[in-house]
Amino acid sequence: MADRVEDIRPEDLEQRRDGRNIDPRLGTLSGEGSQQRVKDIDEAGPPREPLHTRPTRSGVASEAPSYYGMPVVKQPVWIWTVPLYFYVGGVAGAASLLGTAADAVGGKRLEGLGHRCRWVGTVGDIISSGLLIHDLGRPTRFLNMLRVFRPTSPMSVGSWVLVGSGAMNTASVLLAGQRGWLKRAGDGASVAAGLLGLPLAGYTAVLLANTAVPLWQATRKTLPFLFMSSAVMGAGSLMELLPHSERDAKVFRLFATMGKVGELLAGVAVHHDASRMEVLERPLKQGPSGRMWKASKLCTAASLVLGVWPGRRKWMKVAGALLGTAGAVLTRFAVFHAGKASASDPQATFQPQRQGLGAAEVTGHTRASDGKPFSFPLPVLREEPAVPTH
Repeated sequence: MADRVEDIRPEDLEQRRDGRNIDPRLGTLSGEGSQQRVKDIDEAGPPREPLHTRPTRSGVASEAPSYYGMPVVKQPVWIWTVPLYFYVGGVAGAASLLGTAADAVGGKRLEGLGHRCRWVGTVGDIISSGLLIHDLGRPTRFLNMLRVFRPTSPMSVGSWVLVGSGAMNTASVLLAGQRGWLKRAGDGASVAAGLLGLPLAGYTAVLLANTAVPLWQATRKTLPFLFMSSAVMGAGSLMELLPHSERDAKVFRLFATMGKVGELLAGVAVHHDASRMEVLERPLKQGPSGRMWKASKLCTAASLVLGVWPGRRKWMKVAGALLGTAGAVLTRFAVFHAGKASASDPQATFQPQRQGLGAAEVTGHTRASDGKPFSFPLPVLREEPAVPTH
């Protein structure tokens, strides 16, 4: 006979195996999580002053109430390695795609170009994996991400795309110059690496857009185009800095120019999506993220001018490639820090929802179950005069 319900202990219902277990008898954190170190206690848990106001009268204007002015969503806990991974992974994906296109279009004439692109893709995939592991803290956590494949999860799909791209690029590099079936296997691996390079260049933007961060969610339609264009610009600029022939330089220049034009146009589209509300646009105009965003556009525009300048000298080529690389890196960091600033602003969450954005915009259901539209002013609590007691 099965045990009675009252005999089943709560800890037996779910046994966590992720190394961050809570002992219900002691209420202490055990396993891997208990080994985490905090250098600055005040920074990890800053003390908060007691609030003496009502939730909707939290020191802000009455037409924009919030819950004590506190953030609604938590900031991403990612560290600097994540936006750097956005750049390195994007460059690796775009370089792999360029290598496959060079083999398909140029044949023997661009065989050396394709081989160099696959080398860049291989090194980029390896560095990307290292950056992800550094952010996760332990290599086993990266391996745990590969235990399942979930098509509805951008993180799951992206992890498998990164691993598949690294495997295919490595195989194509190792099998280069072979004959017979080994050569055919290497050619097939290079084609697969190019096909995987396309989602690798832009899936990180889809990953950001699927979060609850207001700015990333508001720019979900244009952010992937920005990341993919920036990846093309970054790959072309990096290849220009590496040793190459004059024939290959024309391909790099054309590839990078397309990326620069696309990056500038996509940047305008992203800014336009964010400008629907001033509170969403603010991180792209103010603070460190705003300065990085403006600097990325200036670097990209200057790199484009130097890239198409007629009769340009060697220093202009190097300067244009360096500016293009800087623009691609700054774009990732600007979007990353702008998202964190957006998450820390409660009005960036409240105001779009009160204007009918968010879930209503995504699902297309602009009316609630009672037939009323979602866009309506919310009532604000008012201070009532104290009633004397007898």
